[in-house]
Amino acid sequence: MSTASERPVTGQIAVPVDPARRPDVLLRRRAPEGHRVSAWWLIGAFVGVSLAVVGLMNFFPGG
Repeated sequence: MSTASERPVTGQIAVPVDPARRPDVLLRRRAPEGHRVSAWWLIGAFVGVSLAVVGLMNFFPGG
């Protein structure tokens, strides 16, 4: 054993801030710069949700 013990380097560690990893963002993923979502995804989501709502409303009797 050596008489001079080496101490670990302590202090603050610089943590890079990644906006895609914020805790308040659930399902964010990093997209390339300038990437835009196609409007067809939004149209398809609207149609899908509308069909699901109409389908679920068929389970309830109308008055």
